[in-house]
Amino acid sequence: MKTTLFKGSGVAIITPFDDNGVNFTKLEELIEFQLENKTDAIIVCGTTGETPTMTKSEKEDTIKFTTKIVNGRVPVIAGAGGNDTKAAIEASKFVESVGADGILSVVPYYNKPTQKGIYMHFSEIAKSVKTPIVLYNVPGRTVVSLDVETTKELATIDNIVAIKECILSQVADLVRVCPSDFSVYTGDDPVYLAALAYGARGVVSVMANIIPKDSHMIYEHFITGEIEKARKIQLKTLPLIKTLFIESNPAPSKMALNMMGKNVGGCRLPIAPMEDKNIVTLTNALKAYGIL
Repeated sequence: MKTTLFKGSGVAIITPFDDNGVNFTKLEELIEFQLENKTDAIIVCGTTGETPTMTKSEKEDTIKFTTKIVNGRVPVIAGAGGNDTKAAIEASKFVESVGADGILSVVPYYNKPTQKGIYMHFSEIAKSVKTPIVLYNVPGRTVVSLDVETTKELATIDNIVAIKECILSQVADLVRVCPSDFSVYTGDDPVYLAALAYGARGVVSVMANIIPKDSHMIYEHFITGEIEKARKIQLKTLPLIKTLFIESNPAPSKMALNMMGKNVGGCRLPIAPMEDKNIVTLTNALKAYGIL
């Protein structure tokens, strides 16, 4: 039986920066904010965490710190993927060494590997560690996509336990063809409830940075059969979600957190500061939701 790392809402947490690097004081505050508001898992050093702009030591320190602060209260899943299999193995071994609960491993980007190459990449990572691995398919960023049949094959490997899938139609196909103990999570906030209806076990969420409790409650209402309550929350989130992606993620999320008084700082280049007109749109969306 494979490990089910979490059910519900896992936040793809932002990384707060200051002039000295990662602002660990703020990161701890954000972690506690998430836990107080029922987040079901912390996903650290993913895309929303701006890992392409972080040094190796920053990523390692951030993963180690997050694991320590969370201290088993919810699962911690740490990004350790990449387009160099050897480097991804080294990063995965580090995640395992600090006691994180799971490894998030993205489809290799830029290289444009074949499905055979993708399979070999993930199977080599899986051989190198015992920690549960969550595959991450996001073709909008990686160019190549992890096919359903390739995922089905990878799902037979003991410690490949889940996938974060960003294509809704593939969520349905994966639930249909993969083993019942293989967890499928959506990585797309607007279709969270639809993915649950298909059989997904939850979401890896950007919106949960801003509205963690509502993100959790969509799942909570769904599993208790209160579908209308879940639907109302999901529909309420849609304008906010759209605005959180009005510019490159996570610029709007960080701006929103700053407006909420969290003081998380800005993004690192090449993610630029938000345009003034988009800040106005974001402000209005936060007011309409009742956050400001």
